[in-house]
Amino acid sequence: MSIDVEQRGPSRADFVFLARLPGFGTHTAAKLRERADWPQGWLAILPPRLAAPLRLWCERPESSPLYQQVMTDLAWHAPAQGYHLLTPADPEWPAMLDTLPDPPLALWALGRQSLLELPMLAIVGARKASQAGLRHAHDFAAELVSRGWSVASGLALGVDAAAHQGALAASARLGAHDYAASPSTLAVLGCGVDVVYPAQHHHLRQRLLEGGGLLLSEHPPGTGAHARHFPRRNRLITGLSLGVLVVEATLRSGSLVSARLAMEQNREVFALPGRIDDITASGCLELIRQGATLVRDVDDMLAELEHLLPAHSTEPPSAQARVASSTQSAAVFTGSLSTPRSANRSATRDAESSLPLPSLEMPVLQAATPPVSQEAAPLCFLGAVPLALDKLVELSGTSVSELSMQLLELELEGRVMQAPGGWKRL
Repeated sequence: MSIDVEQRGPSRADFVFLARLPGFGTHTAAKLRERADWPQGWLAILPPRLAAPLRLWCERPESSPLYQQVMTDLAWHAPAQGYHLLTPADPEWPAMLDTLPDPPLALWALGRQSLLELPMLAIVGARKASQAGLRHAHDFAAELVSRGWSVASGLALGVDAAAHQGALAASARLGAHDYAASPSTLAVLGCGVDVVYPAQHHHLRQRLLEGGGLLLSEHPPGTGAHARHFPRRNRLITGLSLGVLVVEATLRSGSLVSARLAMEQNREVFALPGRIDDITASGCLELIRQGATLVRDVDDMLAELEHLLPAHSTEPPSAQARVASSTQSAAVFTGSLSTPRSANRSATRDAESSLPLPSLEMPVLQAATPPVSQEAAPLCFLGAVPLALDKLVELSGTSVSELSMQLLELELEGRVMQAPGGWKRL
């Protein structure tokens, strides 16, 4: 295969190759897609360690060490059996993901792919939720499905599982065993879609597939669950949804990280209130204090989404409408949770696209002595005194997006936190 100068962008096989290419990240791919012609412009910008294997793939794919793996990945796609492989080159690609600063290069799916065309709302919350929290997650999900909205979550223990179960119960009532067009539930995983995780959810997973739901992952089949996968999984849950409901969360819950991601993506954030002396409600109360919409019932959520609906319509927005209006629907977080709302996401993206491409020939963070792992690298610069994100970028020499992702992972691990003035070590 020679380099085709007429080709406007990577093909499906090209995207799968890039997803498999070691050291090639989603942030880099997003910037290259926006600013460089394929493949000549990419080859001119990429460092030799990435340009060389890409050139070999473009000119003689059969000679690439990744050729057989790419062919295996492409063979996964068998829609008649419910096995799907989606890339930005495919017409079925969920366009809402292209509004993210780091959309995935490929998605593997198992189940009803057409679910991605229906309007989606996410429900997230504590793994160790109270009985009331589990009941709320179940009932809100069931009511949303009965109103024509599908429900996205992460198939985790606690709130996630209750939301999936409620959605499936309502979908069964609507579909009467014909799930072809009814809303259902989407589970975005931190492992391959063929991997059962957590093990306790074997039966829920099977029920989801039988009930017209969909399992989705940016990780190839066979990929095991890993802690670093889940922060990135969360950006897809919120990115595919018009809004996210936080049911229960502590102040250091991963659900608050999801809420911040949702606002960075211009999605609406909703939170259930709780008692001020209940630790499982503390995260939701903080979200409400900082501007999230307090929710008492589904009507409170849908009222906030009316501006996405066509005039004189009470039906959920179409897939096209929700993509077109997603950049106007919620706020951007540029720092702490107290940052005011803004609808000017496009201006933010334009500013980001004007930044130089990150150097791909050096570690993401430059920590001198002693050397540390890439995951822990931000800790080299953090202490008890909060440090602003722009200062961290200056010290580290990395991009805002890459640094933000590392900080999110460390925040989920309980090793850093946001405070007035920036980030500090715990």
